[in-house]
Amino acid sequence: MGAGHDHGAGQANAKSLAIALALTSIFLVAEVVAGVVFNSLALLSDAAHMFTDAAALAIALAAIRLGRRQANERHTFGYRRFEILAAAFNAVLLFAVAIYVLVEGIKRILNPEPVQSMGMMLVAVLGLIVNLVAMRLLSAGKDSSLNVKGAYLEVWADMLGSVGVIAGAIVIWLTGWRFVDPIVAIAIGLWVLPRTWILLRDTSRILLEGAPVGVDVAAVRAAIAAAPGVAGVHDLHVWVSGADQASCSVHVVLADGASGDGVRKILASMLEAKFDLHHVTIQTEVEPCEDADGLHP
Repeated sequence: MGAGHDHGAGQANAKSLAIALALTSIFLVAEVVAGVVFNSLALLSDAAHMFTDAAALAIALAAIRLGRRQANERHTFGYRRFEILAAAFNAVLLFAVAIYVLVEGIKRILNPEPVQSMGMMLVAVLGLIVNLVAMRLLSAGKDSSLNVKGAYLEVWADMLGSVGVIAGAIVIWLTGWRFVDPIVAIAIGLWVLPRTWILLRDTSRILLEGAPVGVDVAAVRAAIAAAPGVAGVHDLHVWVSGADQASCSVHVVLADGASGDGVRKILASMLEAKFDLHHVTIQTEVEPCEDADGLHP
């Protein structure tokens, strides 16, 4: 039995995502060029972080559009895993960029290079404005879509990076301390690395069909076993096919005299109310399957 199916793409505003993506992508190219022209590693580091913003926005937009496609005989689960694959690729690429920035930053601390602080500050201010506009565009949908919320948080974090570059440019302009530029770059790299690791960890968990964060599978098993009409539980699986779509399947052995339809309805309602599991498949049996996993209560 399937219960509580919801294959909608959510309430995210695709138009706002598209505008924010266009603004971010255009400025990303400008920041890379400015980083090379003004010889600022901090700008290049911030550009790497802005790349994550663009990637997050593109992933969110693609997930909305691909999520509207119906499942078919070749892709019976639909296309929601595209978001996860893209996010995993983004995380691996970010690791490489962050490590490069850290290594280059250490080299520049030991051998500081001249930096055009005023140009560096001007570009960072423009980047801050782009981030604020993007945050404004995404704020309306961040509470109704995890995709948009993730993109919003990426832009918010990059805004902090722009503030750091501005502060570094002011210090260099006032003091002439060229080593401040690589220090700011390293700080941005250290800020990106832990978040990149979390992204890689979460995408790996989803690709390996691990249980969703916050769902206690043992508690789910115990709740099913305690439900009226249930004599046994096995082959319980809880996983996510996308970033925000938890699924559950389970085999339930019926107690003597219990109604299969009645037990399925009770369990579906309980799993939705208690564990926020809306996509549920429940197979009822008179006795356990021969290949049951043996994990009975």
